[in-house]
Amino acid sequence: MGQKVRLQVALARSGFASRRSAVEIIKSGRVKVDGKIILKPGQRVEIGKDNITLDNKSTCIQKKVYFLLNKPKDVVATVRDKYASRKVIDLIGCNSLRIYPIGRLDKDTTGLIILTNDGEVAYRLSHPKFGIKKVYRVCVRGSISPKALKKLENGVVLEGKKTFPCKIDLIADEKSFSGLEIRLTEGRKRQIKKMFAMIRHPVLSIERVAFGPLKLGQLKTGNWRRLTAKELRALRKAAGVI
Repeated sequence: MGQKVRLQVALARSGFASRRSAVEIIKSGRVKVDGKIILKPGQRVEIGKDNITLDNKSTCIQKKVYFLLNKPKDVVATVRDKYASRKVIDLIGCNSLRIYPIGRLDKDTTGLIILTNDGEVAYRLSHPKFGIKKVYRVCVRGSISPKALKKLENGVVLEGKKTFPCKIDLIADEKSFSGLEIRLTEGRKRQIKKMFAMIRHPVLSIERVAFGPLKLGQLKTGNWRRLTAKELRALRKAAGVI
């Protein structure tokens, strides 16, 4: 007997999508089980027995792969975007693998991004409820007061919802700019830019230098590598996937 899991989990494990996006794919009517369209992401299916297809293509489970990429500026952190001239998936160049990036990095944000076909790990690393820390090096315009930094650390209301508490260290303090290291456990769209816009210090640059136990290190911009066995164990432990 195969393993019985929710349909959204089975689709994520196949490498076609993250668990979060699998829900929307299923609800759109693109997924069939034994030839029948299923619209409920929570329906139980048996891996290895039930014939699960997406857009009439088989979703057999792939070998899990994990890449660490140093994303350059002006590269879009997505798999599909007809308007993007360059995507992170283009830099990896593994056309036979259905991999996708974990979490967000804006087009003009650089640094560490993980790409994988492991839907369960991707879901846990990207969802704020699991508290995975991300570290960013940020440069903003002007000299920032300790009072303003404490306000951001305690959380500010963005679009009707308060941000999680975070840790901010001042690493450069000049009249024209400030250099900061920020540790977040959530990743809302353009969150860092919006946070500093609230205190009237526009962001000049953002680089992600760590994601959970992974560090960017000396990896050059635009280059990528596979995770080592030690890094993978640490990543899966951080995600709570053993």
